[in-house]
Amino acid sequence: MARRHPWRWVGVVVVLVLLAQFINGLATNPGWDWPTFARFFMTRTIIEALWTTVQLTIYGTLLGFALGVVLAAMRLSQSPFLQVVSWGYVWVFRSIPLIVQLLFWFNISYLYQRLSFGVPFGPALFSVQTNNVLGALSAAVLGLALHQAAYAAEIIRGGLLSVDQGQIEAAAALGIPRLRQFRRIVFPQAMRSILPNAANEVISLFKGTSIVSVMAIPELFYQVQVIYGRNSRVVPLLMVATLWYIVLTTLLSVGQYYLERHFARGTSRTTPSTPLQKVRSSWASAVDAARRGRPQRPRITGKVESA
Repeated sequence: MARRHPWRWVGVVVVLVLLAQFINGLATNPGWDWPTFARFFMTRTIIEALWTTVQLTIYGTLLGFALGVVLAAMRLSQSPFLQVVSWGYVWVFRSIPLIVQLLFWFNISYLYQRLSFGVPFGPALFSVQTNNVLGALSAAVLGLALHQAAYAAEIIRGGLLSVDQGQIEAAAALGIPRLRQFRRIVFPQAMRSILPNAANEVISLFKGTSIVSVMAIPELFYQVQVIYGRNSRVVPLLMVATLWYIVLTTLLSVGQYYLERHFARGTSRTTPSTPLQKVRSSWASAVDAARRGRPQRPRITGKVESA
């Protein structure tokens, strides 16, 4: 006999009631001001600001994880000097708040008016003004990437360390080249540990780009602040930013799911089902169960039995 869980159903009812109340409040409370939300949600200014946010995320992620790979390799190397350099970088950039790093790079021209390139401690071959090289957007990308690299290095290092050393030793004993060992054995297994944490960092970076509003960069949150500063419609404009963050975070989560599904091959005999495949399977099972439970109609053969 199947066990009954009455409190589980009580919890389901409570959640559904709270959800219904929340949706009702969204629909009936005039304070949300949905007409203003609809008017600004797809405006050109918001879309351009959203693209700036996406650019900051892409550049920060690519540069941050590229540097993170180098730092992780340095930390795992046999050189004590490289290990200390990598550890020191991670320690510094994880210790300093991101907003302080961004403001430092934004005001770097206050400390160094010109950047010179030449012989160390000798004559400079050429020099440029710092403001011409490092603008507001470049400073934001640099700050985000350097900050991201510190966390990416530890994520990648942890993923590489999660691979069983015995498999690498067995591959070396079989004479498999080191590059092929990494590509076919280490990398696929490490990615299963790296992906969840890396995707979490990318999503955090995407939402964290709102902090560059202190540098007056017209990204999504800054532009929303400018608009509601003019028309005083704070709540609907905040909902514009919120919904765009939700939409793009959802897309990143979907991409994470399919990447994890790709690298999960080999851990089981069958590849995990996608959400759409699960829905189709559940629907087919429900239809099949309904057909089995339906009473069979007597078939008329057309023969008359003799008395």
